[in-house]
Amino acid sequence: MITITTVNAALADFNTSPPAEAERDLRACCAVPAWAAELAAGRPYPDVAALLAVADTALRRLTWADIARALADHPRIGERPDGADRSSAWSRREQAGVAGDTATRAALAAANLEYERRFGHLFLIFASGRGEAELLAAARQRLTHDDETERRVVHEELRRIALLRLERLVG
Repeated sequence: MITITTVNAALADFNTSPPAEAERDLRACCAVPAWAAELAAGRPYPDVAALLAVADTALRRLTWADIARALADHPRIGERPDGADRSSAWSRREQAGVAGDTATRAALAAANLEYERRFGHLFLIFASGRGEAELLAAARQRLTHDDETERRVVHEELRRIALLRLERLVG
């Protein structure tokens, strides 16, 4: 029996793009060069699900040093980057729920700073579809974590963000 797999145009473009271009696009999803190189080297992918499965496995293997590097590519929650690059555009889209309430935004900014003092790195959260009050509550709750627990949470949040962005890239 012959199985025919339909590859969408975005995945087809990704599969055939030059390696440097594919890695650049992947670093917009997760700014870890080794992760991007691994995924680019694994091309072509028969479908989006196969790419996402490989990406997920590779994301789960990231070290804390990899995660720290990726964090440097993310803005603080509530601070939208001005850049025209894909990562900046995705960050703005993901933080669309952080809008008008001045008091909540100020409290979120304070929580960001308290978090950074406590853990020594940016507060990262999967913000898509979440409002500023929910993000603020999550930041405050996560301030109660010990370092090991919080690193696991950050790793999971980064994984979720990267997979969403990868789906956007090839979806």
